[in-house]
Amino acid sequence: MDVSPQEQELIYLYHRAFREFAVEALWNMSPVKQPTAADALAITAALRTHGGMEGRRLAEHIESLCRATH
Repeated sequence: MDVSPQEQELIYLYHRAFREFAVEALWNMSPVKQPTAADALAITAALRTHGGMEGRRLAEHIESLCRATH
């Protein structure tokens, strides 16, 4: 399966979010191995709410990538 560079970046950012914000923002969610844009968007509200400024920036980056892939 070919994955575009944007999709690769989205997957990377999704997993980065769980590495960096699992305890403070994503504690009630489980990561998936191959996240889709929908999976990535599902975590952005928690990142914005509980991830501080860095979580908010990461959420914005994820959202902009999701818009670009559509």
